[in-house]
Amino acid sequence: MDPVRHLKVSMIVLGLLISIGILGYMGIEGWNFLDSLYMTVITLATVGFKEVHTLSDSGKIFTMLLIVLGVSVLGYIVGSLAQIMFEGQFQRVFGRKKMEMKIEALRDHYIVCGFGRMGALICREFSAKPLPFVVVEKNPEIIEKLEEDNYLYLRGDATDDEALLKAGIKRAKGLISVVASDTENVYITLSARGLNTDLFILARSGDEGSDLKLKRAGASKVISPYLIGGNRMAQAILRPNVVDFIEIATGREHMELQMEEIIIPPGSAFIGENLVSSGFRKETGVMIVGIKKQNGSMVFNPESHTHFGERDTLIILGQPAAISKLEYLVQCSSCAADVIKKHKKKPHES
Repeated sequence: MDPVRHLKVSMIVLGLLISIGILGYMGIEGWNFLDSLYMTVITLATVGFKEVHTLSDSGKIFTMLLIVLGVSVLGYIVGSLAQIMFEGQFQRVFGRKKMEMKIEALRDHYIVCGFGRMGALICREFSAKPLPFVVVEKNPEIIEKLEEDNYLYLRGDATDDEALLKAGIKRAKGLISVVASDTENVYITLSARGLNTDLFILARSGDEGSDLKLKRAGASKVISPYLIGGNRMAQAILRPNVVDFIEIATGREHMELQMEEIIIPPGSAFIGENLVSSGFRKETGVMIVGIKKQNGSMVFNPESHTHFGERDTLIILGQPAAISKLEYLVQCSSCAADVIKKHKKKPHES
């Protein structure tokens, strides 16, 4: 048991001891509540004040027992406090409270269940983006690593509804379940879907056939790292240059070229425009390699007359600075209108 829990238990015992003292003096001596409380406190505190009233023989025996028990409990409390301060637990307790407040303030965040090798990689990518997230982990040794990385986390079992509620699942945008056990991933998915029907749930599948169970449990998307890893290795032999290109476009370590996705928000000036009239390419230099329409259909290598709709997702390829510029234009409606006006062809120019 950790020192903080020792302290909590000893404080509960002290409260029970005070209650026993009050009831004892009221029953044995027939005193009122205030006199019994006062006598109990000065007895447990061993301050040596005079008794409120003369004690009977039974009262004296009761007082001696109360002193022995009180000194033991108070000594235990002092020892727990010393251990907390000596081991740095005092700062950890207040740091934990501060972290809980940060977690409560999260909105549209992601919940990562499990901080193994996959969970750690996901958190590293989220932190680099950055995306708001909180980790739910039950292993004490792994929690020490979470503290070292300064990630928001909750110590608990992700299959438990209470842990997910504390992680803010009602306010979350998505949940990623990457614990080692497929069974636990199914339970986590079931619990998460029951608590938030609109939540995007990404689950890890290890064994063959578990992907169907995860989808039945409510997973929005299921990924098998073994299947993806095996396919990637095969492609590295069959199409090495294609694999190199994809690694450059999707990896953070290659900053010269990146692949990203941008959503056209409601009210954007780009809604209804096409690849030419929007001025995307001329203004930023990015290449739009695909458009995922709001109905889920995907348009690959869109033609110049392809129009943008509300909440369309643009799959783009370009340099980081160009991508950042396009992200800004998409969010700034007045800026987008200026770009459209600048690049839209006039009738006599057609």
